[in-house]
Parts: sequence; structure tokens; C-alpha cells
Amino acid sequence: MYQLTINSLTPQQFLSEYWQKKPLLIKQGFSDFQDPIEPEELAGLAMEDSIESRIITNHADDWQAYHGPFEDFSLLTEKNATLLVQAVDHWHADAAQLLEPFRFIPNWRIDDLMISYSTPGGGVGPHLDQYDVFIIQGLGKRHWRVGLPDANLKQFAQNKSLLQVEQFPAVIDCVLEPGDILYIPPGCPHEGYAVENALNYSVGFRAPNQRDLLSQFADHLIDTELGNTRYGDSKLTLRDSKGELNNLEAEQIKQLMIAAIDDNTVFKTWLGNSLSQPKHDMDLAPLEEPYTVDQVRELLTDETLIFERLGGTRAIYQIIDDKVLLSVNGINYLHEMSTLADIKRLTDQSWLTADDINSSKNNHDFLKTFTTLLNEGIWFC
Repeated sequence: MYQLTINSLTPQQFLSEYWQKKPLLIKQGFSDFQDPIEPEELAGLAMEDSIESRIITNHADDWQAYHGPFEDFSLLTEKNATLLVQAVDHWHADAAQLLEPFRFIPNWRIDDLMISYSTPGGGVGPHLDQYDVFIIQGLGKRHWRVGLPDANLKQFAQNKSLLQVEQFPAVIDCVLEPGDILYIPPGCPHEGYAVENALNYSVGFRAPNQRDLLSQFADHLIDTELGNTRYGDSKLTLRDSKGELNNLEAEQIKQLMIAAIDDNTVFKTWLGNSLSQPKHDMDLAPLEEPYTVDQVRELLTDETLIFERLGGTRAIYQIIDDKVLLSVNGINYLHEMSTLADIKRLTDQSWLTADDINSSKNNHDFLKTFTTLLNEGIWFC
């Protein structure tokens, strides 16, 4: 539906020259761009309890942030106001299509699609993000300034939920028009203000830090009752000081902890579970009358049938020895290597035909997994 061009760059040239290195203005990245959503639809999503939304206002440099859901939009004033809705790809199929052109970045790195609607002068102020983002201009125009990383820039809180940064020199200073795209790497200060009523689409990427990863891995060990090996010191000898924890003991403790991560099966099982978990609610609609495996096998005989993947679905796979571990929305499914081609299609494609996976219709384990995904509403036809 959307065809991305990155100036005169190939995707690999973009990755080599710009990804996580420096910002880039992409003029007419989407030519003849058509908004997949109307401002009124975005406002409707912001009224839902299960969808994260905010309104940011900046009247007379007094920055305020309000959290949804919203019953009305009196806060969204004619000037200096912005409505932001998170993970719209989970709830709006047409908007979810905006993620597809960016899937030259691996699936597990793509986070979600945030959409903002701003009145003239509206924005969120100068700030830093610790993740990569592509910002697509839709309706209207927006003036952007983007700088380079600077460890000396001071951050400050305008209020409890709005962190900003002091003014910075810009290497990009431009007005985006419909179809233009900004790529902003982590740590680059940036600010954008609507010139006129404007829609912006932010494709964000996951960048977990060590603290979060270690905490989640520890939770996995607890939940699965693993990591029970205890410290031992059968070669303990007498020493002069009773109070010392010596270097050898410290190293043994470190190796004890590392050993838990070094178990390849445990580590990859946790990794698939963790990295495939959506951060936001999804528009899941499990079937009231679930399919049986035999019924799904029968469905696959219809070569004209098309299966679609629900927006926001996180599907990845890993190779563990001679097995394939498929991870979908935090659930792991272990399969034989013979199903690799079909699992690639499930993770790489947002839609497929019955013929695409027909080769596995006689593989009971794969068909059982696909039946589960259909019954949960993750895939549908």
C-alpha cells in the first residue's frame, strides 16, 4: 500500500550510512501520501479505556500534559495543542500498513505506531528519545529542528510526564509536507511544531536497556523455577582476614550468574517470550466457535483464501540446535526444522494465502499452532 523511497539510498545504504548514526530528512519518502486515518477517528480511539493517549498543551509556554481516555476534546484547543495516541497499529488496520515499508528493520526491533494530531503551534517541546524513530508527515505541515547528540544538554521536567531538553543547535531545520519523513537516531534532540492542523505518524523501535533485560530474565527464572544452582566453595582454605570477599570468590559468584544466561535453551526461550510481548493492549477477538485442526486443514485446500495477521502482532523465530522456536505475543511454540519455510512466512508476512502454507497441512504440530493463532484472533481469514 505504501512504497518507501529513501532519497537515492538503498535500504542497505541507509543502514550503513545513517541508522543509529545521524538524522536524515527524506523528502517525499511516500509520494502522493494519503492519510490512513482521519483526525476524528484518532479522537475516537483516544476515548477508549484500553488505548493510551495524551493531550499536550503549551499556552504561553505553560506546558501541561493530560492523560486519556477523554470524554471530550475541549483541551484540544484551536492553537498550541496536540493529541497523541499510542499503538494505533493495534487498533486500526489501515494505519498498521504504515509499518510495513520499514520492515527492512527486523520485526523484533519495531515497536509501534504513534499518531499525533496538532493544532497550529502544537507540539511536545524539545526532547530526546532513547530509540530510533521515523516521523512521517501526513495532513498539514510541521516545522522540525533536529540536532546531534550532546552529552552536555540538560534535561528537565516540565511536569511529571513531560521531559524536555534545553535548546540545541540544529543540523536539520525544515518544514515537512505530506509524504516527507524524518529519521531521528537515539539521543538526537528534536522539536516539531505544527504550522497548520497536522497529522504525524511516528514509527518507533524497541531498544531495551541492560536493567530491563536482566530484570525480565530474573523474573523468567523465578516463574519457571530455574536458576537454582547454589554457590559452592569445596576448596575453601584458611585466610588471614575473615572480613574479605576476595577476587576469586567475586569471580565465582559472577560466573554462577553468567551460567544461568549461558544456558542457550533457557536464554532463547526467555528471549522469544520477552521480545515478542506487545507493550500495549490489542484488538483481539477470539473465535466464539474455535476451529479444529481438521477444519483448518480443510481451509487450506481453498487456494483463494487469504489469512491476515492482526495489527500489533509481534512474531519472531529463533533457531535452537535442530529446532525452530516460534514466538508470538509472548507465547513460544517449538517446531521441527522442516516447518522453517512456513514459520518464516508467518513472521515475515502480514498476510498469506492458503497455498503459502499448504505444504505444512499434514504437519500436525505446525497445524496445531496455526489453529491456535486463528482461534485467538491473531490470524484471521
